[in-house]
Amino acid sequence: MKTSSQTGTTAGKSGELDLDLAKICFIVVKARAFDVKEGVTEPDYGSNAADDQARQVLQGYANDPTYQELVEAIDDLNEEEQYRLVALAWIGRGTYDRADWTEALAAATGGHTEHTALYLTGMPLLGDYLEEGLAAFGMSCLDFEKGHL
Repeated sequence: MKTSSQTGTTAGKSGELDLDLAKICFIVVKARAFDVKEGVTEPDYGSNAADDQARQVLQGYANDPTYQELVEAIDDLNEEEQYRLVALAWIGRGTYDRADWTEALAAATGGHTEHTALYLTGMPLLGDYLEEGLAAFGMSCLDFEKGHL
């Protein structure tokens, strides 16, 4: 694994990944926080958060800040980074193998729309898939999580 101290990009074993590991790891953390959300059981929870033990933070309301942060982090990536993020998720999900990186990246590039964040946030276990994709490249978010959680 090579890391450029100037750009913070991580090149992976053969220089193919070329993504900022901190950006990916931030998305992984947010995706995991979003994945644990439950369906809304009380649409108008209007009670005092202290009285109901703040259970509403575990439910996926429309104005959920975790979801908004995740979408913004994905939307803030340039198109090339979005292609690579989608391909990385596909590798982590098992749609492609690590050896098929070029093919996965070509498919992600060819199928790209302006709805990458919507596509990825609709993917169950996105955080796990990205982490598995990183592992295929010999990388991890462990150090990032230690410093940010």
